[in-house]
Parts: sequence; C-alpha cells; structure tokens
Amino acid sequence: MNLPNALTLLRIFFVPLLVAVLVQEKAVYEVSGWLISNQMAALVIFLAAAATDLLDGYLARRWNQITTVGMLLDPVADKLLISAALVSLVQIHLVPSWMAVLIIGREFAVSGLRSIAAAEGFTIQASELGKTKMVLQVAAVALTLVAADWPAAHPAAAAALWGAMVFGLVSAAGYAREFWRRIDESVKERRRIELLRLERERRRHLRRERRLARRGMLDAAATRAPQGGGES
Repeated sequence: MNLPNALTLLRIFFVPLLVAVLVQEKAVYEVSGWLISNQMAALVIFLAAAATDLLDGYLARRWNQITTVGMLLDPVADKLLISAALVSLVQIHLVPSWMAVLIIGREFAVSGLRSIAAAEGFTIQASELGKTKMVLQVAAVALTLVAADWPAAHPAAAAALWGAMVFGLVSAAGYAREFWRRIDESVKERRRIELLRLERERRRHLRRERRLARRGMLDAAATRAPQGGGES
C-alpha cells in the first residue's frame, strides 16, 4: 500500500475517534497542563483528518501513485468524515438536524448518480462548485466547533453552514443535469448502434435473397436449356 492510500485509510480511522470525542458533552481533557474541552479536541482531530484529504491527493499526483483503490476510497472517506461530524454535532445540538439531513442526503444522492454513471460506462467529474462545497463543509464544521467555546464565532459558523448547504444543493443540481445529459447521449448512442445493426441485418438479408433469386434463375435457365436443345 502506498502512502496516499494509507493517508486515506487514516482519515477513515479518524471518524470513530471524532465521534467518540464529540458526543462526550462538557468533557475536559488535560494535555501538558492545558485544559481542553471535547469540542477543541474534536476540532484538532477533524482538522488533522481534513489535512490528510489535501495531502493524499497532492502526494498521489506528485508521485504518480493514483490507484483505483485510492479513487474509490477517497470520496468514501470524505463523506464518512463530514457525515459523522454533522451527525455528532446534531446530537450535541450545535447543528440543526434538517440542515445536516440536506447536506448528508446530497452526498449520498451524488454518490448514487456517480455509481450509476460508472455502470453506464462514463464518469462525472467533480465540478468547481463541488470542490467549493467541500471547503465550506470543512470550514462549517470547524467554525461550529470553535463557536461551542467562543460564541462570537456563531455568525461565521452559521454563514459557513448555509454556504455549504446552498453550494452543495446547487452543485448537486449541476451533477444531476450532467448525469441526465450523459444518460440521454448514452441511450441515443445505443439506439443508433441498434439501428445500424438492424440495417446491416436487413441488407445482409436482401443480399441473401438476391443470391437465392439469382441462383433460382440460373437453375431454371439450366433446366430449360436441354429442353430447348431437344426440340431443335
């Protein structure tokens, strides 16, 4: 296993640790004489996991270690991290449940579209809006955790959450539009191929009938030729 894939797996392993720390409301940890709330500990874990997302992609491209496993695991790890963070924040009443449902539902809907697209033989590339959405999601979760200890950060956290939700829904609409366009093209291409196949079969059938007809005419001519010779 190469390093980029190992970083992706590490991000997945961060998920249960993040949830375990977040759901312990009002817990305090002592680190080198410093008292750290569970929200701040969760923030450190979350940012470390988010950093692996940037690092694994950078290293995979730089070292030319892009693999099929990495391409499959990376989006799964991202969605697990964001979904786990949002569900935990809903549990401790820091994020509205309806907002988390929309954001997480969008992730699963887009994943479903991409899976169907892959089964149809084409790929839906990540859009710029989708990339912006991911940045806003990370910012929203991080700012919400900061706002748990510093209420002054609440406006920024709320703005980031709204931005992540709006950008997510808009980018999902773009993915859906691209999906239906590609599906329509795929269906038209299959119909065109089917029509060409039927046309080839029709022409082949016509050629066969012509050969049979020509052979029948030759046989008939050959049958009449001796008769004509006998009469003369």
